[in-house]
Amino acid sequence: MPSLLELKQVAKTYHARFGARSTHALTDVSLTVEAGEYVAIMGESGSGKSTLLNLIAALDKPTSGSITLSGRELGNIKEQDAARFRREHLGFIFQDFNLLDTFNVYDNIALPLVLSKTPVPEMQRRIADLAPKLGLADKLQKFPYELSGGQQQRVAAARALVTNPELLLADEPTGALDSKTANALLELLGNLNTEGQTILMVTHSAVAASHAQRILFIRDGHIFHQLYRGDMSNDELLVKISSTMTAMLTGNKEAE
Repeated sequence: MPSLLELKQVAKTYHARFGARSTHALTDVSLTVEAGEYVAIMGESGSGKSTLLNLIAALDKPTSGSITLSGRELGNIKEQDAARFRREHLGFIFQDFNLLDTFNVYDNIALPLVLSKTPVPEMQRRIADLAPKLGLADKLQKFPYELSGGQQQRVAAARALVTNPELLLADEPTGALDSKTANALLELLGNLNTEGQTILMVTHSAVAASHAQRILFIRDGHIFHQLYRGDMSNDELLVKISSTMTAMLTGNKEAE
């Protein structure tokens, strides 16, 4: 069975508008993500992890190499078709929630379904099924400014999940949350993964990454190392992540 997501020798180079200077954001990145995996991507600012996420999200195109999601080559998607492709195949959770303050919770969650012209009865069914799972059943008529940060992030998660995405992309999802709220969100993501949702999360947080099943470390546009959870607990995996980050930051060629 083919992988859900496959990157082959992906490179991304940004050229300055004036002059010959170029920035190599990614160089020869190859990886696969199987359906049902929960993968975290870690790296310093400027390491290339955000560029990688943008390429996977079809927000940008690689300079060379290929990215395939569910058998479709993302580099071949026309710009006018990219937004529809993202709505139909991807879900997004952002650090700053990106909710519309003039929409109530129900309408924020429903927005991608409205854009996809989903029939109203199906829209209602999906939201009625999803809202209780995320603790939002009694919040649907409230507005984002009436909610806590954790509740807003759950609304963002519901909006990402209501389209039944093949791949959930989480970009620093705990970055704007306190530790208690962050842990609640990470528990939610873990439960979603247990139910079969494929998750790819970019994070600076070793604690957040310790909830994943596999962690990829990126340095200077390359995959530096990866860790698999195996039978490790979150705490045991956190120790491994911390030692790998230390090795990466100090320039060691190999991680423990």
